[in-house]
Amino acid sequence: MGDKMKIVAKYSFNNGEEVVQSEYANLLREVENAIRSVDAEKCKTKKSTEKTMRGKMLYSPVALNIAFKKILFAKGWINHREKCKYSDEFYIEGYEPVRTRGAFRDMDFVKERLGVEVQFGKYAFMVYNVCAKMTIFHNLGIIDAGIEVVPVKKFVENMSNGVSYFEQFTWDLIHRGVADIDIPVLILGIDSE
Repeated sequence: MGDKMKIVAKYSFNNGEEVVQSEYANLLREVENAIRSVDAEKCKTKKSTEKTMRGKMLYSPVALNIAFKKILFAKGWINHREKCKYSDEFYIEGYEPVRTRGAFRDMDFVKERLGVEVQFGKYAFMVYNVCAKMTIFHNLGIIDAGIEVVPVKKFVENMSNGVSYFEQFTWDLIHRGVADIDIPVLILGIDSE
């Protein structure tokens, strides 16, 4: 058995921790158990080609996401997709836009109106998840609160360059502040044991 994941940091955005603990305690336990169940060592499958760590085995964001999906889907969580129909009303008269087919937005996991995003990507995706996507899914009547699972800086040091981390993400959220359209989101910072 390899290194398991663990929660090492929490940030309550717009009272996210309080709301999730009081209204979704059972689902929070499922997410926490899923995090502890991920075998991080099995997700060290990416061989670095980067100059500063050439040949080093790194955590693969794809493998980590697959591990979370396997665990949470087995507990009844679903991936929710919303089809996007883009409007033509904003184009200047006479312009012929390219027609899009199959466009969608999705939330990694949804259960009982709680949305969960697991993000091992660039900084912009973390901010988008909390400050746009979760609000959109709330406005569509899919979720009322969210959990965002992200790596901490120490964990990211064993990933490819460009992956964002809890400390950077929460600093920006603190300095951005909460807007009246934001929903409650609990942000969990994770590391391997």
